[in-house]
Amino acid sequence: MEKRRRVAVVVLGDIGRSPRMQYHALSLAQQANLEVDIVANGGTEPHIAIKENPSIHLHKMKPVNLAGVSKISSALALVLKAAIQFVILVQFLCFKIPHPDIIIVQNPPSVPTLAAVKLSSWLRSSKFIIDWHNFGYTLLALSHGRGHIIVKIYLWFEKYFGRTANGSFCVTKAMQHELAQNWGIKATVLYDQPPEFFHPASLREKHELFGRLENNICHPDGIHDCISTVHKVEENQASCYQIDHLSSTLFSTMTDNDIFLKPNRPALVVSSTSWTPDEDFSILLEAAVMYDRRVAAALNEDDSIEEEKLWMDINDGKQYLYPRLLFIITGKGPERRKYEEHIKRLNLRRVAFRTMWLTAEDYPVLLGSADLGVSLHTSSSGLDLPMKVVDMFGCGLPVCAVSFSCIKELVKVEKNGLLFSSSSELADELLMLFKGFPEDCLALKSLRDGALATGSSSRWSTEWESHALPLINQVIEGKHRD
Repeated sequence: MEKRRRVAVVVLGDIGRSPRMQYHALSLAQQANLEVDIVANGGTEPHIAIKENPSIHLHKMKPVNLAGVSKISSALALVLKAAIQFVILVQFLCFKIPHPDIIIVQNPPSVPTLAAVKLSSWLRSSKFIIDWHNFGYTLLALSHGRGHIIVKIYLWFEKYFGRTANGSFCVTKAMQHELAQNWGIKATVLYDQPPEFFHPASLREKHELFGRLENNICHPDGIHDCISTVHKVEENQASCYQIDHLSSTLFSTMTDNDIFLKPNRPALVVSSTSWTPDEDFSILLEAAVMYDRRVAAALNEDDSIEEEKLWMDINDGKQYLYPRLLFIITGKGPERRKYEEHIKRLNLRRVAFRTMWLTAEDYPVLLGSADLGVSLHTSSSGLDLPMKVVDMFGCGLPVCAVSFSCIKELVKVEKNGLLFSSSSELADELLMLFKGFPEDCLALKSLRDGALATGSSSRWSTEWESHALPLINQVIEGKHRD
């Protein structure tokens, strides 16, 4: 029996937060019938499909922590960290995993990843492919500026080792053009597409998810807003009528095994973020403040009205022209705590925020249960696309996205989403889309139809088989060279 070929998938980062590389691994195992070794940092758990596939083997490296050295010299810490990561990665690729026929590596980070993979592929007579998600030097330039000597060295490193690969994927046509014209690299465009587990959620899936998230949404520690306060009123009313709390959530009610969405539910807006400088989260916060103030002005309400009384009126059958908005922000990252403190000081009456991290299994259900998605991704290079928007379309979720150079490769304005360049524009879009929610918001329903069509038109498996598999086979057989 012929021995199965092997592929190493390399991520110098948290594999659980690298969905595209997880999808590569699944496709390599399921569609190409290869043995797959994932070499990555631990941290967040990957999707259950990764853990349950017998052809995928996960090898976790320990993240390098040099906090003590950083206090003495940040430059020295960076050099030491890169050197240690280089040694660890080479050790894994050369000694701790079986011989790979091909190595597929995520870029960025470029330093020291590309050099380590190049050396390992040479020592083990393997081929290697780079999957260009973005450019590492542009991310470094966010904090140092493009003219900084460190950024210039990083650019040279990334370009030099990028040219030594046996093949390349990239995420947009704009990036493909940049690589060809200015880097001398021929890359195959492999668009991000949603896998099959991203789909619109059923009523039962929504109800069960809202039940699992009930405490995080309705009983957050130390937060009193239009969600936590109103839900307390609703719970008291339910107790008076002896309604089982488990049969009712903020958004849904189950009666005799039938599930209904509440007509007075808040509109659910989802945004996922890595809480990094290339996503200006303040735009969303400012838009939320504007929405809150403009709705108050439109309704000409008396500010002395207590919020509890305001929403008890809704339960009595009255409905406002504009709904409450609940923003659920998912993700981990360095600036999360700063923005959480900012959110606490906003004092909004019709908008609430919740920040959380969801499992890989719950995240698609949340997208499939939401009413609108928001993307704040602007791209350090201007040449990559936000994968979160792809996932949202897979769930039939329309999107409001920050406008930048190549975003129109993905978001078709007034078909599956809208673009904005300022907080004021985003506030205008929220007011327009949610007017008359939930039944009379025709513009939102039209965009949802467009998002459903976009999400169902192509899936990761078909995109991968058409564009990735041919290149991988060519590289393995030695018929392709950049």
